[in-house]
Amino acid sequence: METQMREIGEAAKRASYSLASLSTGVKNQALQVMAKALEDRVDMILDANKQDMEAGRAKGLSGALLDRLMLTRDRIKEMAEGLRELTGLADPVGEVIKMWSRPNKLKVGKMRVPLGVIGIIYEARPNVTVDATGLCLKAGNAVILRGGSEALHSNLALANVISTAAVSAGIPEGAIQLIPTIDREAANIMMKMNEYIDVLIPRGGSGLINAVTANATVPVLKTGVGNCHIYVEEDADLDMAQRIVINAKTQRPGVCNALETLLVHEKSAVEFLPSVAEALRDKGVELRGCPRTCEIVSDCLPAAVEDWGTEYLDLILAVKVVKDLEDAVNHIHTYGTKHSEAIITNSYQKASFFVQRVDAAAVFVNASTRFTDGHQFGFGAEIGISTQKLHARGPMGLEELTTTKFIIFGDGQVRS
Repeated sequence: METQMREIGEAAKRASYSLASLSTGVKNQALQVMAKALEDRVDMILDANKQDMEAGRAKGLSGALLDRLMLTRDRIKEMAEGLRELTGLADPVGEVIKMWSRPNKLKVGKMRVPLGVIGIIYEARPNVTVDATGLCLKAGNAVILRGGSEALHSNLALANVISTAAVSAGIPEGAIQLIPTIDREAANIMMKMNEYIDVLIPRGGSGLINAVTANATVPVLKTGVGNCHIYVEEDADLDMAQRIVINAKTQRPGVCNALETLLVHEKSAVEFLPSVAEALRDKGVELRGCPRTCEIVSDCLPAAVEDWGTEYLDLILAVKVVKDLEDAVNHIHTYGTKHSEAIITNSYQKASFFVQRVDAAAVFVNASTRFTDGHQFGFGAEIGISTQKLHARGPMGLEELTTTKFIIFGDGQVRS
């Protein structure tokens, strides 16, 4: 295992040196060829995914996890279109962010450069294989992928298609590699491959993210768990609030920016909760509420303490009645994961207080948390949502997959 992993690392490192200087045109052409290859090989990819879906059902995976795992012709087409969209985005590599002159006439600048080799450890979302690879490639990085066991056949098929296509378009061998085993030892070795991997990005639930951060010696760029909240103020437009809550919880419940806890001001609760509970019930959502919520909504299940801190990724919603705005903010500080938080209010002052006080990568006023997304924010695809504060925060696009180096131009200066 160690020999195999070292060979993968060495190939990626070699490829990264060539990738760093590839022109935008070559990278864009490769992305186009990869996209066409996905569409051309769709039947083979779907056959591989069928094996994973059958195994997932046999293992009793939840509906939300099966939805994450499932590939369709439309989803594969979306992956291909995602690669094509990257060709229209500005290439950050080589951009000189700023330059200034020193009294001795030295010109000092900062230039964007690739991170190098990016390792990605992820769970049952085969689309990550393509999305992450496209982003890494456009930003000039080699990528080593380690997917979850649930998606092994899908990931192998996807990685084979796009890596073969990329090499045919001029991308160096070793730039795109998938670890072809579900042995956990491979992931453990990967976390300590400092000689070859520059950054690790875990994508998945809290268990995976915590395991990587606890065990990795390679620097980790964390994508965050999303225990996301919406707080409905006493002055909120309740019809709007209901539309936002339904969208944030049910539009796609198995993703990190989906709503997990609804907080309602005590003066709005009697009017708002019965209506929103009925609408959520119609969508198949199970409610787990505080004692006051259970008084208002008779079929609501009592919430346990752990419900307030749970990222369900399923059609389950925790509901709590709070005294006021400050009580809501304190609850978010206690149980939130610094991902996406929202307030529904008609008060500018209350919205400003919420925006300033809530510590999260994305804070919304009168909008669904489902908008935390690189494409929705207008800068294209993303490799994940970072909830940490160093280097990158929020949706991580191309710029976040680069670092900088100083470039200095002189004409013979020496230091005295």
